[in-house]
Amino acid sequence: MKKYNKDTDKFILYQLAVQSADAEADFIDRVYKKTYGRPATLFREDFCGTCLISCEWVRLRRANRAYGVDLHAPTLRWGREHNIAALPDEAAGRIRQIREDVRKVTTPKVHIVGAFNFSYFIFKERPVLLAYFKAVRRSLQRQGLFVLDAYGGWESQQVMKEKTKLKGFTYVWEQSEYNPINDHTQCHITFRFPDGTTMKRAFTYDWRLWTLGGIRDALADAGFSRTEVFWEGEDKEGEGNGIYRQQKRAENGPGWNAYVVAWP
Repeated sequence: MKKYNKDTDKFILYQLAVQSADAEADFIDRVYKKTYGRPATLFREDFCGTCLISCEWVRLRRANRAYGVDLHAPTLRWGREHNIAALPDEAAGRIRQIREDVRKVTTPKVHIVGAFNFSYFIFKERPVLLAYFKAVRRSLQRQGLFVLDAYGGWESQQVMKEKTKLKGFTYVWEQSEYNPINDHTQCHITFRFPDGTTMKRAFTYDWRLWTLGGIRDALADAGFSRTEVFWEGEDKEGEGNGIYRQQKRAENGPGWNAYVVAWP
């Protein structure tokens, strides 16, 4: 088993603990094919960070191209040096990084825009969120999709820590603040290691915990013609099983994950 400690690159730990880039790419690919009867090729990953999902997208088929949009130059550089550089040259050449505010990017027009890891929660005021959604709609081809993920459940509104043991380290999700008056929340990721060392609050998020209803209303106001929710199923222990199906109604629980898919 690989050994990790407080000197390990935090982006490596983040990708191991938080991201399922292959599952994200497979999900958007499946939904697009089911909707339009043909595969998508042009994907834009907003708030792309290290471009991990973009890398998985170009791996799916040789016709696929990806655009990764993010404002943070050091993270884009890390993704270029570690994730994109690990691809074959031909596949790496089908990814373009764009350092820009996601609200300002509307070209090139793509088949799918994705905003994952709850990244758009950074837009805490509704007019700002609406401006982003309008920019995304302008970015989509006529046969396009906008895919976002979301989380919730009553535990999402609590000050708490959740520990998950992984191979070689422990991932700690901390919700340090939640204000029920405006739904603002502050969350952190900490990594703990077998040698007793800790990478405390390696990542911090200052978000608004948007509800699915609020997200869908904003998408409608931004001009999207239709939205659907894909709800994660549960295994025998009541934990998320990574299988998402379209649902009109769902039971609330301590914690849940879902995708919102919007049609232009």
